[in-house]
Amino acid sequence: MSIERFLTGITPSGTPHLGNYVGSIRPSVAASLRTDVQSFYFLADYHALIKIDDPARIQRSTLEIAASWLACGLDPDKVVFYRQSDVPEIPELTWFLSCVLGKGVLNRAHAYKAAVDKNTAAGLDVDSDVNVGLFMYPVLMGADILMFNAHQVPVGRDQVQHIEMARDMANSFNHRYGLHFTAPEAAIEDNVATLPGLDGRKMSKSYDNTIPLFAPRAQLQKLIGGIVTDSKAPGEAKSVEGSALFQIYQAFASPQDTETLRQAYASGIGWGEAKQLVFERIDQELAPLRASYDALMNNPGKIEAIFQAGAVKARAIATPFMAELRHAVGLRDLRAKDAASAKTAKVALPVFKQYRESDGQFYFKFQSADGKLLLQSRGFASPKVAGQSIAALQTQGISALTDLASQVQLADGVATSDLEAALQALREAKAESKTK
Repeated sequence: MSIERFLTGITPSGTPHLGNYVGSIRPSVAASLRTDVQSFYFLADYHALIKIDDPARIQRSTLEIAASWLACGLDPDKVVFYRQSDVPEIPELTWFLSCVLGKGVLNRAHAYKAAVDKNTAAGLDVDSDVNVGLFMYPVLMGADILMFNAHQVPVGRDQVQHIEMARDMANSFNHRYGLHFTAPEAAIEDNVATLPGLDGRKMSKSYDNTIPLFAPRAQLQKLIGGIVTDSKAPGEAKSVEGSALFQIYQAFASPQDTETLRQAYASGIGWGEAKQLVFERIDQELAPLRASYDALMNNPGKIEAIFQAGAVKARAIATPFMAELRHAVGLRDLRAKDAASAKTAKVALPVFKQYRESDGQFYFKFQSADGKLLLQSRGFASPKVAGQSIAALQTQGISALTDLASQVQLADGVATSDLEAALQALREAKAESKTK
């Protein structure tokens, strides 16, 4: 593929709020305007079934989230915007991936471990109230990513483990059946803005402290008026540190206007006046978007048509790719020649495997096509640095060992010539795939 692919999924589990807008929707819509990447945005409604058993809520949330993204400027003509459940190839791929991923990997998944720890602390069976969907969540997420061979997946640090698992699935499948998947990278969003809610804690549905993104003007004003502040009277200097009101304003205002409010705090602005300024600033940005949102919410048929068109675009990629994968694993026309199996075996390749240990460090190892360990890394503080080291080995070959001498070591009995031959095989396979 000559263009880089970015993929973002949104689970329809509630009504979008200001925190979602500032932290995800606004920056993602801006990123979707890039012409040097191909962007995929989808509503992860299969994922919603793991924790929500109210059909009406899932349907309503899907409508609200789709309307929000579209109202905020996501252009379905410039991106692939689809509903997960409209692409049946995704659950089929989930099964393929579950057959190449070790159960032990899923045992270490953060969400599952948290549920086990909670049950253990309560003296319950470790799997009490844990459904298979929660356990298999990382595999479904891996299928979401690998179906479209996404290169980059924007995530917060709490989601990095899922991208690492998707890489494991890709590498395991490629090792068995030939080079089919791109190993994705996590585009870690360290600078994602987070907003405080009405009570000062992080704005979250879990805390019931959110401000709905497209609340009517009067409701928006009332909610902002209810943001918790201290008891300082007008005329008393106020601190911006820890002020939820100031942080929310800062997310919507220019640096110059933010500085003006900072000075007003120091001069003793009254809380009522400050809240009015915050309301007016937010409403100024959201009012035109709210009008588009209301129009879309009143015309669900238009959103449904957009999803159907998006499904056609998504399946134009997924259907032939799934046919290729079915053939690769042996689910094929019985008239097909055995030569296909020989070809598959011939393209089995060495593989890098990146993972995280219980010490919090990130590691990688390099294995030959038959599973023999060739190279083992020591721990890295971040997955990005580990990934950069892998990239250096892939592009520079054994010459990269000079700079990585303190971070990697050859496995016992492995010569540098063995390592270079394996790395060369990867480079040749990559070059060949680009010519196809």
